[in-house]
Formats: sequence, C-alpha cells, structure tokens
Amino acid sequence: MIGIDVTVISRMEKLYGKWGEKGLLKFLSKKEILLVSKPSSYAGFWAAKEAASKAIGTGIGQDCSFKDIKIYKLPSGQPTIKYKKHIRKQFGIKSSHLSITHDGDLAIAVVVNRLKK
Repeated sequence: MIGIDVTVISRMEKLYGKWGEKGLLKFLSKKEILLVSKPSSYAGFWAAKEAASKAIGTGIGQDCSFKDIKIYKLPSGQPTIKYKKHIRKQFGIKSSHLSITHDGDLAIAVVVNRLKK
C-alpha cells in the first residue's frame, strides 16, 4: 500500500506562530518535537503522518490518529516511520518505508507499507 501527501510549509509556520509547541503537540509526540527544528520539518512530519494514514486506506480520523504513527530518525538522519502495534495488526503491516522531500513552500512525503501475506 502506498500513501502520499503534500503540505504547505507556511501553513505550519502559521500554526507554530499562533500556538507554539502546543500546536505541534496536536500531531507530534514530545520525542518527535525534539527531531524538528523549523517549519519545513514540521510540515514534513505532518505530510508523513498523513501519507501513512492514506497508505492504510483510512486517512487521519477515528481509525488512525496522528498519535498512532511515530516518526524516528536513523543515525544517518534518514526518517523512518512506525505504526502503533494495534494499527500494524489491524492492517497486516509487516514493514513501512518513508521518504520526505521539500521544495519551495512544499513538503512532500510518501509511505509504502509491505503487508503480511
């Protein structure tokens, strides 16, 4: 399953300008906030979580929330993604792969899930 999302960076800049860390906590954990330092990073993580929810066919909502998806960085700086256990089990996810890119005022993320057979 594949999911993709595009997020406008200036939208995240406005969110942070208005709400600060409280705004980020709506879609990021405290550990994830430590990994982001600028609006383009916030937007990339937002896009990644939206793409991940689309890759399971639900979108963000009742079946999968922002908090059901965790983003980490490998020592190389490469982002990686993991769903909470109940989501992996419910949707039969074996592994997930994430790519995030930025260009101009856009952050784009793609998530590919490998499903159990």
